[in-house]
Amino acid sequence: MKTIPTETGILRHEPKKASSFWSTLWRQRFLYYMSVPFVLWVIVFSYIPIWGWLMAFQNYKPGRFILDQQWVGLSNFVQLFTDDKFYLVLRNTLVMSGMSLVVGFTLPILFALLLNELKGQLFKRSVQTISYLPHFVSWVVVAGIVTKMLSTDGGIINQLLLGLQLTDQPIQFMARANWFWTIVTASDAWKETGWHTIIFLSAIAGIDPELYEAATVDGAGRFQRMRHITLPGIRSTFMILFILAIGSLISIGFEKQFLLGNPIVADYSQVLDLYALNYGIGMNRYSFGTAVGMFNSVVSVILVVTANGIYKRYTKESIL
Repeated sequence: MKTIPTETGILRHEPKKASSFWSTLWRQRFLYYMSVPFVLWVIVFSYIPIWGWLMAFQNYKPGRFILDQQWVGLSNFVQLFTDDKFYLVLRNTLVMSGMSLVVGFTLPILFALLLNELKGQLFKRSVQTISYLPHFVSWVVVAGIVTKMLSTDGGIINQLLLGLQLTDQPIQFMARANWFWTIVTASDAWKETGWHTIIFLSAIAGIDPELYEAATVDGAGRFQRMRHITLPGIRSTFMILFILAIGSLISIGFEKQFLLGNPIVADYSQVLDLYALNYGIGMNRYSFGTAVGMFNSVVSVILVVTANGIYKRYTKESIL
């Protein structure tokens, strides 16, 4: 900084002019070099495939260049929105997404609050490690475990119900269509709760310990400290994850539903991604499948922007 005398004799410090963009770019060139592989990865796998959206407006036939295909305008979208099956799978998608959204945030936050209150570090770390291990288990394995546990032939759940005399005969859980949503949500919660808890524990660790000490001195109990310090302290983290999750309400994948479903519960297990697979690619209707995927992407973007706009309106903060 430059030191400049004033009329009163008091020295005033004048900051240097901001560095030019090019000089800053040169000083940080190694950081930009490190980001190049990730930028290329995003371009190749996230932006270049958008070119394939053209198929949604064509009657696509393999073997011909994409610009030489027959153009059909919005015909594929008309077929999509006039298909009764579409609204059935949309209902299933929204219901299972909503259930997963509620359970998927409530349980990790509660679990993180409970783990944060544990004093024994060894026990705390052991519980945390055991809880997030299912995240690394394939859905193929998880579906096999769930199916076996709910089986009428030696399944542990039915054995427990029979042992407690809560039922007279084994219950066919996997054949109850109206129970399918609950089974999928419970399976997903068991698999992902521990993993999502890590994020909230990290956010809790960033809260100033002096706030807890001051609250304790003022006579605040554990639940009061959770309510007035811990929960407000992780609000920003919660909202970021929540808004991103809202954007995925209709893009929940199909692995869980495909592996746990069966023809008996098909009316409750079909979701949009599985619908695009079966009625699009599975029937060689590539343009129709692309239209479904495009619908998913556009609605997801709208949901994210809308949720962020509502959050910004009431909190004056934004994540975008």
